[in-house]
Amino acid sequence: MTWSKFRRAVTYQLLAIGLVLSLSGCGVYSFNGTNIDPAIRTFSIQTIQTTAPNAPAFLTQRFTEDLKDYFQRNTSLKLVPRDGDIQFDGSIVAYDYAPAAIQKVEGVDLAGSSRLTIQVKVRFVNSKDEKASFDQVFQSFGDFPSTQDVASVNNDQTAVRKITSNVITDIFNKSVANW
Repeated sequence: MTWSKFRRAVTYQLLAIGLVLSLSGCGVYSFNGTNIDPAIRTFSIQTIQTTAPNAPAFLTQRFTEDLKDYFQRNTSLKLVPRDGDIQFDGSIVAYDYAPAAIQKVEGVDLAGSSRLTIQVKVRFVNSKDEKASFDQVFQSFGDFPSTQDVASVNNDQTAVRKITSNVITDIFNKSVANW
């Protein structure tokens, strides 16, 4: 190997090492936007209760499990039953089905579509950084044909799950993604 090839190989290796070192930092970064303090290793999620009178019975369990699953899929944190380094609890406070787009049909105002709005009040506690803790209401909605009544929407768990997944993403972003 010639001196210039050796020097070039060493230069590339040093550049590669420098790149690796510059990309690592004090926190734990990931491609989904999380920036979690390395001191945080566990999370706990208490059952998200339902106080909304119109909410279907399955919503409490489904929302809680979906929230846990989302954090397990998108972080390296370990789920613990209680007293995690970060903690979540809350309740589903609104489950409202109302007309969304009013149309005139032969001079009569009719709903062109209906909207289901779900609001979830969340209390987040970061035991390592109290300033990051919060109490906040998150909400999302979905529009449905006016011919679809609330009972059929409630029975369509996929439709409800689309709305709750938006809420879960917002909770995740606010608590650990710093977006």
